[in-house]
Amino acid sequence: MLEVQQIACATVAAVRAGRNLNVVLAEQRARHPQLTPQQLGAVNDLSYGTLRFGFQLDCILAALLNKPMQDADLRWLLLIALYQLEHTRAAPYAIVDHAVRSAAALGHAHAGGLVNAVLRNFLRKREAILAQAVQTEVGRFAFPQWWIAHVRAQYPRHYAAMLEACNTHPPLTLRVNRRRTTVDDYLAELARHDIAAKQTGEWAVHIEHPVAVEKLPGFADGVVSVQDAGAQFAAPLLDVQSGMRVLDACAAPGGKTTHLLECADVDLVAIDSDASRLERVRENLRRLRLNATLIAADVQALPGWWDGKPFARILADVPCTASGVVRRHPDIKWLRRTVDIARFASQQRTMLDALWQVLASGGKLLYVTCSVFEEENTRQIDDFIARHADARRLPLSKAVCSDGIPEGQLLPDNEHDGFFYALLQKI
Repeated sequence: MLEVQQIACATVAAVRAGRNLNVVLAEQRARHPQLTPQQLGAVNDLSYGTLRFGFQLDCILAALLNKPMQDADLRWLLLIALYQLEHTRAAPYAIVDHAVRSAAALGHAHAGGLVNAVLRNFLRKREAILAQAVQTEVGRFAFPQWWIAHVRAQYPRHYAAMLEACNTHPPLTLRVNRRRTTVDDYLAELARHDIAAKQTGEWAVHIEHPVAVEKLPGFADGVVSVQDAGAQFAAPLLDVQSGMRVLDACAAPGGKTTHLLECADVDLVAIDSDASRLERVRENLRRLRLNATLIAADVQALPGWWDGKPFARILADVPCTASGVVRRHPDIKWLRRTVDIARFASQQRTMLDALWQVLASGGKLLYVTCSVFEEENTRQIDDFIARHADARRLPLSKAVCSDGIPEGQLLPDNEHDGFFYALLQKI
């Protein structure tokens, strides 16, 4: 546990310095090949958990200190230990002991007494300290204040439930490959393997107690894929028909790409600007025994990839703040700034204008984000329609519409992450 704490401390410190959590964790795995699978799992849990609740843990730590903690490494070590004390089943005495020893290993032997005193003080006064921490919105919701204010202004009736949902562990949802089996048959197969599950969408299955994907029956053979229930609305909404020429404009890692191909026999072109991420699409296609044309290119630079033949359908799953999938990527809380919303909105506007040029007359484009911010969603689409006289917005199915919420906006809840959908037709 001592080594695990130290590696987790280095991981969250790197994220706080502006790095992507998944990238840092991959580097840690390569740097520490001696770690067992259990230890790697513990590093992941401590890193994800501390970043998920970090803003709240900061408030707890502030209530325990007489003055702000100046040393960043020591601060992260204390936050990790507080996360363990509050959110894990590890023995408190072991957590405190390991934290004190980790402080010494990190070059802060003189701070062992402080670490011990802070953590034991929390254990003695936990109830009062927690009550004090949640007096502020940051302490209550474990999000930066600007984020809380932003969603409260846009979703005054729903913001609290949204933020609370974003601090839960994400559900493990599978998409059953309709070309290989049925939902009922796959549920029966799961039952034979003593894996509790239920149907949550037309082809979606929720695993009650998450298991490693390699233990899922049929996964290696392409019978199922891991895909959030909210993301599974994309392919049906685009209404692809066999024989159509279809473009997936931002394809990686390939969940929606493969779903489109499961729905119909289409001539699909999948583009992504990141060649390494495009390999993930290739791997998913191979596992599912599906075919598509893959192109590594900037989708906005049309002369570099477009052959002049228009597409009947376009899936535009554009880059965004990812504010709807924070529970899967808690580093987003620390990496995003208010200015990022406008930056992504500008990029989305440019991409939409470019993609509209390659859509056939009468064709449909499905605009998708995994964001809950209106600037990237409803306002983006309203502005687009105002700029393009040949564009009209088509109604969506009731499955992605809720009273009091903008059409096409899915808010994070127990069943799915946050997504936005808008279906446009060229007239």
